[in-house]
Amino acid sequence: MFRALALALLLLSAAGLAAAQQNTPYIVRADIDYRVISPQPTDPKGPIEVIDFFWYGCPYCYRLQPALERWIRAKPADVTVRRIPVILRESWAPHARIYYTLEALGEVERLHQQVYQGYHVEELFMSRPEVMSDWAVHHGIARERWDAAYHSPEVARRVEEAARLTRAYGVTGTPSLVVDGRYLTSGNMAETLDGMIPILNGLVARVRAIR
Repeated sequence: MFRALALALLLLSAAGLAAAQQNTPYIVRADIDYRVISPQPTDPKGPIEVIDFFWYGCPYCYRLQPALERWIRAKPADVTVRRIPVILRESWAPHARIYYTLEALGEVERLHQQVYQGYHVEELFMSRPEVMSDWAVHHGIARERWDAAYHSPEVARRVEEAARLTRAYGVTGTPSLVVDGRYLTSGNMAETLDGMIPILNGLVARVRAIR
């Protein structure tokens, strides 16, 4: 009986220690875990902004998605998230067009992950408009509705804006996460892709403390 009680106490203690370690903020290190970028516009009285800079064709973005999506679903109430498709070369622009077409149609939350699936698992040539038109129909979007948004001036404008924001935020690779328009971490700054999440938590805690 005493052995069972001792074992139970030991397990409870270990569980408590693991929980405490999980909830302990990661102490981020400048120029190791993140770098300071030229400050971009934010609302100091609004939520802490996290930007997911991604490219659908990036295998590392695809591998990060499960951990990042879990974080987004459980994010603190004082944090907001937005996504910006990175354009480092002209060949990346069609993927940005896909994202902004989904956004124009109100389909980002339903189909964002399906684009990754289409590229990395189904191996679709998603830079071709006709491939994406067929893909949209397969996912329940009328072809005419998709094509109208895909080729719209507004989506074209958003693609150009994505290229400008890629430069303005100093993004040089994907995946990259920017917190509060000032702190950037990326896949090559973390020991593992999942390791970007503790760094993200540390940067959010840093901004919260400064505020």
